Amino acid sequence: MKDSQSTSIVSTSAMHASSGKANARIIGSAVAGVSELALFHPVDTVAKRLMSTETQLIALGSPAQTRMNLNNAIFRTCATEGLGQKAMSLFPGVGFGAAYKILQRVYKFGGQPVVLDMMTKRFGKDFDEKFGHKTGRTLLSATSGSLIGIGEIVLLPLDALKVKAQTAPEQLHGRGVVEIFRKEGFGLYRGAGLTAMRNAPGSFALFGGATAAKTWMGVGEDGVRATWTQDAIASCVGAVASISVAQPLDVVKTRIQNRPFDSPEGGMTIFRRLIQNEGYGALFKGLTPKLLVVGPKLVFSFTIAQHLIGYFEHALK
Repeated sequence: MKDSQSTSIVSTSAMHASSGKANARIIGSAVAGVSELALFHPVDTVAKRLMSTETQLIALGSPAQTRMNLNNAIFRTCATEGLGQKAMSLFPGVGFGAAYKILQRVYKFGGQPVVLDMMTKRFGKDFDEKFGHKTGRTLLSATSGSLIGIGEIVLLPLDALKVKAQTAPEQLHGRGVVEIFRKEGFGLYRGAGLTAMRNAPGSFALFGGATAAKTWMGVGEDGVRATWTQDAIASCVGAVASISVAQPLDVVKTRIQNRPFDSPEGGMTIFRRLIQNEGYGALFKGLTPKLLVVGPKLVFSFTIAQHLIGYFEHALK
């Protein structure tokens, strides 16, 4: 009888711990998504518009022409308007952006620890024996992140509509969300292959880089929790690695998504034309502003997610 009661208590305790972990991951990643959206949606719009511009932006020897090109690329129809209207023009697609960003962060930042736990239980000893404990831990984190990144294509329709609202709003004018989903169907998954190809190495670098940095700082072993500063440093390392690795395919993906719904062009066609007309350097268009401005966005949300998940996991034990 006592053994039965003891087993019941242990089982209940384990379920409570598991539920606490799940809640912690959902809360931490959701707060990160909402905070990121509120602060960085205009920045994301600027980056997407720069990446979708198919003309040369930098006019060598002519700073005035370069400023004009950037002004037209970023503000589009509001390029000649006042500062207030220019600022408001950077908030298109915020509805799609909210749905996509919050779901994405909950799925990515909350889901990666789940996959990591599963992989550690099943392959942890093998990775430790083959690569050593520290390197094995980093590779497990990176691989679980890569798998989560590939699965992220489920949310591609919301991302595609957000990009269209930011770069080609005329394609959505007068159309409701339900109508768009009903009519376009799987067309909203255009570029899914390229997105998976971009997400796999990008997420591998993000989670792998962050874990490597934490390992170097001695965080994560024996229940040692990271400070805000340590989480920020780890997020910065992961974000820079992720953005740099994923940028070429991100440029092609963005151009696929801002095409008209009925455009037959695939990724390879767009890639070949990009190389032919703009050169290989165009694959890194928008990288500098992305590292300088979008980079901090990812660092910001990843830091909040990591720290709050750790905090709530401890608090909800």
